[in-house]
Amino acid sequence: MTELVLQNVSLRFGGLIALDDISFTVSPGSLHALIGPNGAGKSSCFNVISGLYRPTAGTVRLGVQDLLRLAPHRVARLGIGRAFQNTALSPHSTVLDNVLLGRHALTRGGFLAGGLRLTSRQERLHAARAREICDFLGIGASVDRPLGALPYGVAKLADIARALATEPSLLLLDEPAAGLNTDETAELAAMIGQIRTDLDIAVLLVEHDMELVMGIADQVTVLDFGRVIADGTPADVQTDPDVVKAYLGVTT
Repeated sequence: MTELVLQNVSLRFGGLIALDDISFTVSPGSLHALIGPNGAGKSSCFNVISGLYRPTAGTVRLGVQDLLRLAPHRVARLGIGRAFQNTALSPHSTVLDNVLLGRHALTRGGFLAGGLRLTSRQERLHAARAREICDFLGIGASVDRPLGALPYGVAKLADIARALATEPSLLLLDEPAAGLNTDETAELAAMIGQIRTDLDIAVLLVEHDMELVMGIADQVTVLDFGRVIADGTPADVQTDPDVVKAYLGVTT
């Protein structure tokens, strides 16, 4: 992976400023957290990176590639996968079928656009890879079951599996611990670490669980009202007066 660089990115919706001149870099192989209070601009930032939003100003680059010129499916083809806060999956389809949706970016024109017209050999290859990813995430025993019949924690992992099915070099995780209990969150933290080390994938994580963030992140960028108020190691960020004020409403 080459580094992801956001430079002087601003995003406005009429008179509402969602992002205000933000800049930060996600280094290759890093586990980078993007945190902030509700409404700070974290999801808007993910939408800009993914190609869903076009910023008012600034640049977003993956290496030398300007992502702002690309449609979302082309951003995915460059190696940026995304798992969503609310799982973007079909509860009536099997886990395997949901994960296979992530493979369409790797086929010419996207096999969804082609009406799923794949050769038998292609189908077998994509299905085998999807099963491997599910096995890696510990949900291999559930691949042939309807997603809606499975626990919420499995659904969250299935959404991560769908994102990994794009074979990304950078994985965007949008509040993956939301709705999980303490044990599930601990297991998720270990899994994110495995994704980063075993698969050699950089991770950009949006998360409200500060124990999770501070326990696994190398670098933390903090947003508040659409602006970057801190950027550094977890230890530095936790004691930053602006961060304390943004989260607690008090000064140190």
